[in-house]
Amino acid sequence: MLNVLVVDDSMIIRRNITKMLKQMGCNVLAEAKNGKEAIELYKKHNPDFVTMDITMPEMTGVEALKAIKSDFKDAVVIMITSHGQEELVMDAIKSGAKGYILKPITIEKLENSVKKVFPNAELITA
Repeated sequence: MLNVLVVDDSMIIRRNITKMLKQMGCNVLAEAKNGKEAIELYKKHNPDFVTMDITMPEMTGVEALKAIKSDFKDAVVIMITSHGQEELVMDAIKSGAKGYILKPITIEKLENSVKKVFPNAELITA
C-alpha cells in the first residue's frame, strides 16, 4: 500500500484527491493546504509520494517541491496543474517532479500517473 501526502489549497480538491486515492487502495497519511505545511508534513510522515498543487498561497508547489527535494533526494512528487501553467510544470519537472496531472482530476488520470511512477504498485483499479 502506497502512503501519500495530498497538498492543495482547496479543501474540496484535497478531499476529492484523498477519496480517489483511497479508492485506489492508497493510504493518505496527511493533507496540507500550502507548501510550508507540505514540507513539515513530508518530514513528519516521509510518504511514498506527494500530490502537489502548483499554485498555492504562502509557498507555491514548485517552491515546496524544491525544498523537499533538497532534503529528500528520492522524494516522489506528482504535480497538479491547471491549463495554462506549462512554464510552471516545466520548472517543476526540471526540479525533480515525477509527473503532473491536469485539472480536472479524475481517478483515471490519478491512477495513470501513479502507475507511471510505481509500475509494480498493487492498485485497486476503478
